[in-house]
Amino acid sequence: MSNISLDDVRKVAQLANLTFNEDELVEMQAHLAKTIGYVEILNQVETENVAPMAHPIDVVDVFRDDVLTPMLSREEALQNAPKTDGQYFVVPAILDAGE
Repeated sequence: MSNISLDDVRKVAQLANLTFNEDELVEMQAHLAKTIGYVEILNQVETENVAPMAHPIDVVDVFRDDVLTPMLSREEALQNAPKTDGQYFVVPAILDAGE
């Protein structure tokens, strides 16, 4: 298990712009030590003959080709809207009038 001091935890918290009380610092010390311990275990794994990879599984492109299709009419686009004025969607204002 890794030895990480409370000063180390304070430094990491400062770099992350986080504030902890003393009890939380002790708790974070345990969490960070455990995390570093897991990384130390992973560092023991033999990776000499493992090819570097960007992703653990093969990823294929799932995008479809752009195909021109007929556009919805205004009436079709507005037919399921909860509120319209006949031409546009009507939604509640999200900004004050002064902005």
